Amino acid sequence: MQEFDSKTLKNLFKPGAASTKEDNGCVMIVGGSNLFHGAPLLALKTASRVVDMVFFASPEPSVGQAAAEIKSQLSAFIWIPWEQKEEYLNKSDAVLVGPGLKRYHSDRNRLCRDQRVCDRTGEMTKKLTHQLLADFAGKQWVIDAGSLQVMEADEIPLGAIVTPNKKEFQMLFGCPPTPANAAKMAQKYRCVVVLKDVVMTVCSPDQGVLVGGGNAGLTKGGTGDVLAGLAVALAAKNEPFLAACAAAWAVKKAAEQLHRQAGFAYNADDLAAKVPAVLGKYFR
Repeated sequence: MQEFDSKTLKNLFKPGAASTKEDNGCVMIVGGSNLFHGAPLLALKTASRVVDMVFFASPEPSVGQAAAEIKSQLSAFIWIPWEQKEEYLNKSDAVLVGPGLKRYHSDRNRLCRDQRVCDRTGEMTKKLTHQLLADFAGKQWVIDAGSLQVMEADEIPLGAIVTPNKKEFQMLFGCPPTPANAAKMAQKYRCVVVLKDVVMTVCSPDQGVLVGGGNAGLTKGGTGDVLAGLAVALAAKNEPFLAACAAAWAVKKAAEQLHRQAGFAYNADDLAAKVPAVLGKYFR
């Protein structure tokens, strides 16, 4: 498996001079909870800098209030009431599900995977994820975080991008998180796998690359939400393997620039703000 060649980023979709609203991508982000309302905010911040429209919906009623709080920090998205989600899912070019959705309690993970004795919190996310992926299987999906931790691998839609860390990879696929296994799972389930590690592995059913760089600042909470938000934004107008590679590469390079400025004293908000500058030259 070879190192990703950043020269391929010249193939990324670029908005035309005569384009109008929604010509350059619409995405929807499904996630958030009263416990994790910051996760979708990071994905929203990142995606809104790339596509024309970003829609956000959450299954938890309490997130209506959280959405209002998010709106006070970020205006560049549209909050969709949960009962209207289908309308906006249909008009979205790509959909991200998972950031901020509640997972199983840690002490129940094994029982749930092995014996299907699951707590109510995890079951709600599992049911939601299953329903959305089944009802909108033809959409370009990016699946992250809470959804990855409760779903079954055979629920992954064709061509979807999954972005597991090492623990989530083991939970989802039931095998060690190695580059070789990432390639096997991408081929078996006909999807794009982004295995998050010190060196990221990005595999489609017929190709794979390694994305190095970055630094230990990427271990901080929320950096994966930035990656997922960028991946869904790029997947709106690019084929999924290129979108996933570009997202992984841009996050690594943004982290390197932040490290040169402040060492490890940066967080996921800083990363979300830096990513557009990294990708900017490829959009000119």
